[in-house]
Amino acid sequence: MDDWTWLGPPLDVRPLFPVERGALADLLAALEPDEWARPTVCPGWTVRDVAGHILHDYVRRLSAGRDRHPGPEFGSGETLAAFLARTNEDFVRTARQISPRLLIDLLAHLGAQLDVEWSGREMGGPAGVDVAWAAPGREAPAWLDIAREYSELWVHQQQIRDAVGRPGATAPRLLHPVLDTFLRALPQTLHRTPAPVATTVRVRVPGPAGGRWTAVRRADRWTLDHDAPAPAAGADAEAEVDAEVVIGADTLWRLATRGITVRTAHDRATTRGDTTLSDAALDIVSIVWEPSPEQP
Repeated sequence: MDDWTWLGPPLDVRPLFPVERGALADLLAALEPDEWARPTVCPGWTVRDVAGHILHDYVRRLSAGRDRHPGPEFGSGETLAAFLARTNEDFVRTARQISPRLLIDLLAHLGAQLDVEWSGREMGGPAGVDVAWAAPGREAPAWLDIAREYSELWVHQQQIRDAVGRPGATAPRLLHPVLDTFLRALPQTLHRTPAPVATTVRVRVPGPAGGRWTAVRRADRWTLDHDAPAPAAGADAEAEVDAEVVIGADTLWRLATRGITVRTAHDRATTRGDTTLSDAALDIVSIVWEPSPEQP
């Protein structure tokens, strides 16, 4: 495998999958029939559709990763984002035939199998795929691919919670790894931003789930320093960097998944230092996504 130390230390989120899934199961089991039909932030998808998409994630991962079963082929000239949108929509449309009770049962059954699949992976070994928003075109290590999967499942649960007005699943144990995963996109986010060697850009997320992530411009690329716990008020909070973005955890994960616009995130964040660098950092995207004219 290539050296991935430039992207910070590996993280192992495997113990969190059953915890996150347990919170999802409790949430879905408590929904009233009309709540399954509530619209979500995902265009055209209801709560049941998002739950069906989570099931698709389980099916796809087990079929492709464990069973080496070939998936659908790309259409002629189809981009990755368009391919994912098409195949996701195909599965969600089919999953509308599944009752909520059966959907919950299938998530529990297949989720446990996926836990077994993850447990057997060598975290430093090859994932077999890239993580396009962190290092496009390079085969990622398994730890990054699995962390990407955990963060996606966590976000989909939050989308359901938002739709039905149920808070939860934001304990630091569950949320911090999501933020840590998303901020692995920071070097890629900055890679086209000119800066002298040793330039530093820090993203600081206050609160118990937060931390500090510092991108450093090296001779060949931007790299990501190890994250650290968020400092107490006034304690090392103003350590010298060329640019800093202070952003809340809730705003960060929504920005990284384009649940809110860059403009909205900028209004909610505090920046200091070089505005070219801080503006570039606030353009972070940690999903495969193609912007529309309505969502800068």
